[in-house]
Amino acid sequence: MDMHCDTISILLEKRRKGQPEALLKNTCHVDLRRMKKSGYLLQNFALFVNLSVCDNPWEEVCALYSLYEEELGRNQDMVAPVLQYADIAKNEAAGKLSAMLTVEEGGVCQGDTEKLRKLYEMGVRMLTLTWNHPNELGYPNLDHARGKEVWKMCRELQEKKSVFLSMSKEAAQEKREAQAIFEEYFHTPNLTGGLTKKGREFVAEMESLGMIIDVSHLSDAGFYDVLAETKKPFVASHSNAREVCRCVRNLSDDMIRRLSERGGCMGLNFCAGFLREVPVGTKNPGTVDDVVRHARHIARMGGMEVLGIGSDFDGIDTHEELPGAQSMELLWEALHKAGFTQSQLDKIFYGNVLRVYGEVLK
Repeated sequence: MDMHCDTISILLEKRRKGQPEALLKNTCHVDLRRMKKSGYLLQNFALFVNLSVCDNPWEEVCALYSLYEEELGRNQDMVAPVLQYADIAKNEAAGKLSAMLTVEEGGVCQGDTEKLRKLYEMGVRMLTLTWNHPNELGYPNLDHARGKEVWKMCRELQEKKSVFLSMSKEAAQEKREAQAIFEEYFHTPNLTGGLTKKGREFVAEMESLGMIIDVSHLSDAGFYDVLAETKKPFVASHSNAREVCRCVRNLSDDMIRRLSERGGCMGLNFCAGFLREVPVGTKNPGTVDDVVRHARHIARMGGMEVLGIGSDFDGIDTHEELPGAQSMELLWEALHKAGFTQSQLDKIFYGNVLRVYGEVLK
């Protein structure tokens, strides 16, 4: 059970560029054929909306929803939606994959709880409160506008290989300045901007509806606000351990423990930049060992019950050792080799997520 992928958004982007591909088989990270072959039970499909490139976020999420519905309709012999918890077992008994619809960016509702209820009626069963933009509900740890500047700087430094080869004072100063900018952006959590009044209203409504609250991307302050404002388990669908990789997209040890105490879970994210720190301007390909390191640390901090999978496939650069849905067996083998038992692996790969869904979904 994978709590997060952005495949639907990639498919719509390709369609708009005149390069249509299908959910059944494609060149993306995830398709139904590879899911089936790899033994998937359920995939969360996110409708991701980037507020900075979208004039009308509600129209955009509806366009993504239409594509999702179209693709599930085409492949109804192979995959079926999850609208209530019992659907997971029903779909499995019928030999079908399960698809759970999620939205990544609470700003698509524009602060309107009626739109939130409409999303529920459409089949959305998880909502990521923010992406990398402040919205009506709260604040993220990373700001997209600032991030574009930082990534541009990193790309420019990668292209200027002489900067890293040169021992001149000028080159050394440039590298120090770049590292300082990178540190400030990726390693400084937002400790003051949490949930807004409307955000508190939304999480209460989500608990009432039976919609899973997702705190990935949310600020540190927002995480603790969700903890204070809710009673049911919630998730960080695609976040790693900050103690292992300092990027603030990852959870601190205290967050991991608090999430575990609430009965929630967090999904191992395969984004190389959230797995291992490398010098600014250096390519980070990603390794399976990096994922294993995070799994070990998260299990030590929060126990085995907090750990799940949240690949972030099709929302990240390709992880060289885990390039797509076909890679799950490789991850299983690496974790087993690292000392995780069969029963522990069952919890990581589906059991913990299944338990949370059973407690929250109606």
